[in-house]
Amino acid sequence: MTWATTVRVLSQLRRDPRSIALILVVPALLLTAIYFLFENEKLPPGVGRSFDRIGLVMLAVFPFVVMFLVTSVTMLRERTSGTLERLLTTPIHKADLVIGYALAFSVMAAAQTLVATGIAYWCFALNIKGPAWLVMLVAVLGAVLGVALGLLCSAFARTEFQAVQFMPVVVIPQLLLCGLFVARDQMNDFLQAAARFMPLSYSVEALGELGRHAEATDLLWGDVIVLATVVLGLLVLAALTLRRKTA
Repeated sequence: MTWATTVRVLSQLRRDPRSIALILVVPALLLTAIYFLFENEKLPPGVGRSFDRIGLVMLAVFPFVVMFLVTSVTMLRERTSGTLERLLTTPIHKADLVIGYALAFSVMAAAQTLVATGIAYWCFALNIKGPAWLVMLVAVLGAVLGVALGLLCSAFARTEFQAVQFMPVVVIPQLLLCGLFVARDQMNDFLQAAARFMPLSYSVEALGELGRHAEATDLLWGDVIVLATVVLGLLVLAALTLRRKTA
């Protein structure tokens, strides 16, 4: 049943070119904009490009935001159309549905990350110390984190517009506190404590480790474990909060 759900969702996405463009094309375009934003910067000798630092982090941030939006809206569409309610009248378990949706969108997240990472390395010559496969691993985990959060938040929304309204509550605080604008160790104590509960912080921290170190560090693997644990926990919560009847 889980696999059947995964295939059905992927089939629906295949017939929705706008969602495919949002997932695969938009992050790549945004990454391109970041590159040209710093194209003409003047750097002293021995100083690395700003794109190598900021573009690396965006490989996790852009997929996280896009997958949260696509997943939450798609799940709401399933509920408001009555598809979800009809499925839940069958012997299928709620966990089968949630995991099926998560697997389908995780496949798209992996494709999204492959496209964005490929463009960063081959078109814009991203130059960091860590290996590319670890960059992809962390970026995929960041995208899947967006999927899991989208599935969970969709349970508390009744319309697609309400699902989008979760972005200022769930997504923007993570963007502000993840270390993208100000290093976490430079924040005041309250914001540092809040950042520890923002899972996107661990994606940014892990990519920062890859930018500075040629080998995987203990901090990197710790961040990966935290991200994987949070994703699993969010999927469990999404299954528990999935309603059998449309509100």
